[in-house]
This record gives sequence, structure tokens and C-alpha cells, in this order.
Amino acid sequence: MARYTGPKSKIARKFREPIFGPDKYLQKKNYPPGMHGPSKRKRKQSEYAVQLQEKQKAKYTYGILERQFRKMFDKASRTRGITGEILLILCESRLDNVVYRLGIAPTRAAARQLVSHKHIAVNGEIINIPSYQLKAGDKVEVREKSKSLGVILNSVSNSQVKYDWLSWDRATMTGTFVMPPRREQIPENIKEQLIVELYSK
Repeated sequence: MARYTGPKSKIARKFREPIFGPDKYLQKKNYPPGMHGPSKRKRKQSEYAVQLQEKQKAKYTYGILERQFRKMFDKASRTRGITGEILLILCESRLDNVVYRLGIAPTRAAARQLVSHKHIAVNGEIINIPSYQLKAGDKVEVREKSKSLGVILNSVSNSQVKYDWLSWDRATMTGTFVMPPRREQIPENIKEQLIVELYSK
């Protein structure tokens, strides 16, 4: 299964944002990686470079590689509405992302692993595809035999679901994908219009 397995702090420092979750190295060194450190003179980026960086940020944030991300963009471009916003909504509607948003896993990477290892069910059916697209009203739950897993218990006890488009019942470890989120409900700092401009060239 294809996924990014390289250094995460280095990527977070590149974008100067904790895109993989809390990062003590980013707090300590909040400047891009490189041998010259923070003293390196910043060159003006080209329009293409800015657009490419925004696309890379979105891909790393949601843990999606280029081929799949391109397919999602093509789907968004064929859907009525604002392409960039629809692209982010598709990213947020992925099963691994919703498992993370519900607090079942501490990171998207951990959520992806839980889904792949068959710990998560949707509408009573085990789904092991992280990119599975949820629809309004879908029930996402932790399998009965997986509810005692330490990583899940720790994550659930430390989390608090704060998204209007999701509901969560901690007692049964069941969440509901109430509806796809609107753009203003998505907290990620991504300028989706730059991604649209990049792919439109």
C-alpha cells in the first residue's frame, strides 16, 4: 500500500506548519530545513513554486500520493460547484480522515493503519480501505473486539469531537458522518485555489 514514510518533522518545517500533528522539533526550529539554517536568504518564489508547494502541503496533510490526489481533483472538477472546495470536501470525507476527526486515532497515519487492519466498520460492515468515501448519514464505529486496543482507548480519552458535521457517542465508540463539511468548517490552512490553478495549466 503506497504511503509517505519519510521524515515528518523535515516536511513540517518545510511548510512551517504541524501538518502531521504536534511536533516539538518544529517548535524548536520553526524555519525550513537546510545546512544554512534560518540565516539563509529567502529567494522570491515563482508563481508555479507557490502553487506546487500548496499542492504538496495538501497531499502530505491528508496522506495522499500524487496519482490518487490527481484522480480526486478530476472528480472534483467534474462535480458542480467550486472545484477547490469540493476537492477539500472529498479529502475530508475519506474514512481515514473521519476516523482521525472523531478522535479514534491520534493522527491520520494512525487512523489509516486502524482502517487497513480492519478495526473500523461503516454501517456495520468492516471497511479496510482508507480512501473509502463516506456519505451523509454513514455510521463509523470501532469493531467490538477492537474497543480494548490501547491506542484507541488513549486517543478517545484525550479527544473531544468539535466538528458540526460529525457526531460521536463515546460509550459505544460510534460516530456519524452527519454531512459533508462546508469549506468554512474545514480547519486546514490550505489555499485550494492555488491547487486548481496548478492543475489547470
